[in-house]
Amino acid sequence: MDRIPILKMGPFLLVTIQVDMHDRLALMLQDDLTSRIADTGAKGVLIDISALEMVDSFIGRMIANIAGMARVLDAQTVVTGMQPAVAITLVELGLSLPGVRTALDVERGMALLRSFQDQPDEAAPPPRVDEGAGAGPDE
Repeated sequence: MDRIPILKMGPFLLVTIQVDMHDRLALMLQDDLTSRIADTGAKGVLIDISALEMVDSFIGRMIANIAGMARVLDAQTVVTGMQPAVAITLVELGLSLPGVRTALDVERGMALLRSFQDQPDEAAPPPRVDEGAGAGPDE
């Protein structure tokens, strides 16, 4: 059975979908990708869909689900190469793809993932300051 290859590029995973997605392939991709994120500790996932000429509601939901699962595993998701017909279909189906960032091409998508890495984590607690360290008036 065909599988969609997942390439590791530094702290990111790159998925290029070059075949028509069917439901079983989308489910396998979801399983494979979440396993790779967990195994590698990847901080970002780039999914290139430039070869997809159409998507149905199931595939659209799978992309949103993959992004949600990646977020739970501490990775951001960027989808690149969306064809205008695909964007129109997703909007007409009412799929907003929450948590999915988009970029026009792979180069811009990788730049977007790198920019996420440079931003401090908003959920992280502030750095701890040792009260005994430092030069205070009592020292």
